[in-house]
Amino acid sequence: MNIIKTSNSSLESVDFSNLLFGTVFSDHMLSCNFIDGKWQKPEILPYGPISFNPGLQVLHYGQSVFEGMKAFKNKDNEVLLFRKEENFKRLNKSAIRLSIPEIPEDIFMQGLNDLISLDQNWCKLGKDYSLYIRPFIFASSECIKASSSNEFKFMIITSPTSTYYNQDLNLFVEEKYTRAVKGGVGFAKAAGNYAASFYPTKIANSKGFQQVIWTDSSKHQFIEECGTMNVWFRIEDKLITPSISDTILSGITRDSIITLARESGIEVEEKDISILELLDAYKNDKLIEVFGTGTAVAVSPVKSITYRNHKMSFCDISDSFAVILKEKLQSIQRGEVMDKYGWTSKVI
Repeated sequence: MNIIKTSNSSLESVDFSNLLFGTVFSDHMLSCNFIDGKWQKPEILPYGPISFNPGLQVLHYGQSVFEGMKAFKNKDNEVLLFRKEENFKRLNKSAIRLSIPEIPEDIFMQGLNDLISLDQNWCKLGKDYSLYIRPFIFASSECIKASSSNEFKFMIITSPTSTYYNQDLNLFVEEKYTRAVKGGVGFAKAAGNYAASFYPTKIANSKGFQQVIWTDSSKHQFIEECGTMNVWFRIEDKLITPSISDTILSGITRDSIITLARESGIEVEEKDISILELLDAYKNDKLIEVFGTGTAVAVSPVKSITYRNHKMSFCDISDSFAVILKEKLQSIQRGEVMDKYGWTSKVI
C-alpha cells in the first residue's frame, strides 16, 4: 500500500460541536483503479480534488455504487468498525447489478484499516460522535457511448459526524412517485436511486415534511422504505417491518435490530404491510410507535405520518422499542458491552 501523508492536517480547524452531516472530511482518502481488466495497487493520498475529463462515463450514465459505514471510539481510545464484512458483501452485490467489477476483499479490508488507522483522531469519543465511512466505485472511462465502462475507480473517504436528524421526523406517504420497481436496482446502493428520490422529497419538504414513505410501484398500497431508511411499526407489542425484496435495500442496521429485538423478547415480523392496515391499527389505538433505521441515522423515531387527509401522530412513550434497541445497538458499536455477535472489529 502506497501511503502519502498530508503535510497540512485540517483537524484542528474543525468544530466538532457543530458538525453538519457529510460536509466535513478527514485528511486522507483511498484510491484504486481498475484498468486492463484488473484492479491495480491501491494508494492512500491527502484528501483533495480528483482530475477527470468531461467525457467521464459516470457523469453520463450514472454507473456508480457506494456504501455507508461507521467507526466508533471506545473508552480505551480504540477505533471499532461495525459489521464491515456485511458492507463489503453488499458493495459487491450492488457492483454486480451495475456491471461493475467486484472489489477484492484484501483491497477493501486492508485499505479500510490503513485509512482509518491514519485518520483515527477524526473519530471522536462520545455518545453522539462517529466517523462515517463512504466506500464508492464509479465508471472512469472517457466515453459517451451508452455502454458499460472499461475502467473504474474505487475510493474510500471519511467524514466525522454526530446526529443526522436534529428535528422531529414527520413523514408523507408518497403515492405518485416511485423509488424502485420489480427487476430494477432498488436493492442496490446505486447512486441513481438516491438522485431519483430528491425531487419528490423536495416536494414533501415544501409541505413541511422531512421525508417520504415510499410505496410499491404497482398500486402504491404497500409500504417499502422511509426516505433512505428501513421502516418499522410497533403494533401493540409486535415489531413489523416490510419484507426484503428487490425493491428494498437490505439494511445492515435493519438486520442488527431484528437480532437485538428478538434477543430482547420482542416479537418481530417481516411482512408486506399496507398503508390501510397501518391506518386501521392507528384508528384502533394499536399503532404505538414508528421508527426508521440506517447507518447514518442509527434508530430514528417518527413523530407523524400523513396519508392523504389522515395524520397519524405519535407521542414519546416510556417503554419505547426504538429507544431500547438504539441503546443496545450503540452499546455494542461503542464497545461498552460484550459483542457476542462478532459485529465489531478493532482498527490496528
